[in-house]
Amino acid sequence: MTGVAPTPIGERVEIGAAPGVQPVLEIRDLSIAYATVAGDLKAVSHVDLKLAPGEVVGLAGESGSGKSTLALGACRLLRPPAIIIGGDVIYRGRRIGPDGVNILEQNAKQLRELRWREIAIVFQSAMNALNPVLRVRDQMGDVLDAHLKLSREQRRDRLASLLDLVGIPRERLKSYPHELSGGMRQRVMIAMALAVDPEVVIMDEPTTALDVVVQREILAEIAELQKELQFAVLFITHDLSLLLEVADRIAILYGGRLLELGNSEEIHHRTAHPYTRGLLDSFPSVHGPRRSLAGIPGSPPDLRSIPPGCPFQPRCRFSRVECAAIDMALLPVPGSTTNHTTACPFEMPDASGVVASSALTAEGTAVPTELSVNGDRKS
Repeated sequence: MTGVAPTPIGERVEIGAAPGVQPVLEIRDLSIAYATVAGDLKAVSHVDLKLAPGEVVGLAGESGSGKSTLALGACRLLRPPAIIIGGDVIYRGRRIGPDGVNILEQNAKQLRELRWREIAIVFQSAMNALNPVLRVRDQMGDVLDAHLKLSREQRRDRLASLLDLVGIPRERLKSYPHELSGGMRQRVMIAMALAVDPEVVIMDEPTTALDVVVQREILAEIAELQKELQFAVLFITHDLSLLLEVADRIAILYGGRLLELGNSEEIHHRTAHPYTRGLLDSFPSVHGPRRSLAGIPGSPPDLRSIPPGCPFQPRCRFSRVECAAIDMALLPVPGSTTNHTTACPFEMPDASGVVASSALTAEGTAVPTELSVNGDRKS
């Protein structure tokens, strides 16, 4: 690759839903590290993300990219040796008010009042998240008892209606987790998350370890409930193809950094970052012509020693010397009419080989260059 001067790098842009929409959850410049004997491991680095009321935002990336750490850190659910080293998480629910509260500044009592009542979580493995020695009614009842004052009759009716909501027979309230199928356990977790009418539900790999038929049923159930109850969802998964179906917007995370953010249509058809393209190329298309699948070479970065600039550079087939100088600010994608942003300041070549490309400036305008598929700039 030729050694040329780094291209202009723009300033960080505002990242969120449509202009004028007050986000119900706003993550600002959040950074999280794990303390280890060999040094601090920075799992999340300067992440900004907004979630509007009633919106479904997908968070995608390979295992170890920081997805679950980001979500758990935003709710203050991380345990040592994890530590939040910077940023803010602002929650503005209708029961809180437009000024909101900073979750990272709340004390233990305030956090107990926020969790589940305002922000609920569907954890990755229902079998591990549910207590094996408690019946379903007792575990779901704990959520109600912690946040609502109900009579015994109201409590019983509420538990039954929650199972109705997720399509489980009421008699299963007497069951233990091991007596339920994998799909039923996941539905119980969803029912628990919705028990006290939260405004934000974080779903951390909610269909992991389920077969494709049950996965489809669970996704349809989630979509129907979200449409009916109008709660906002942060949907975490490594399966980008799944997010293209269920999410309004998708954020791509790699090495603890946001690489691209846009609506599902843009992410699918107007991909702006090589890592996103790699994820899209790694799963087959059910419709249309057959195409060759291509995995992403190499492994995710060692978070103790991330290379300067773009963390994806060592695995990127379009990498160049300028990539080491990128500051990872999200820049507007040229030609996008919505808030589609990327951390890569270069447009990618297509499959045809040498194409005209451009670098992005702070204003989102294009600076023409010539780029070959191996990343060399041509005169």
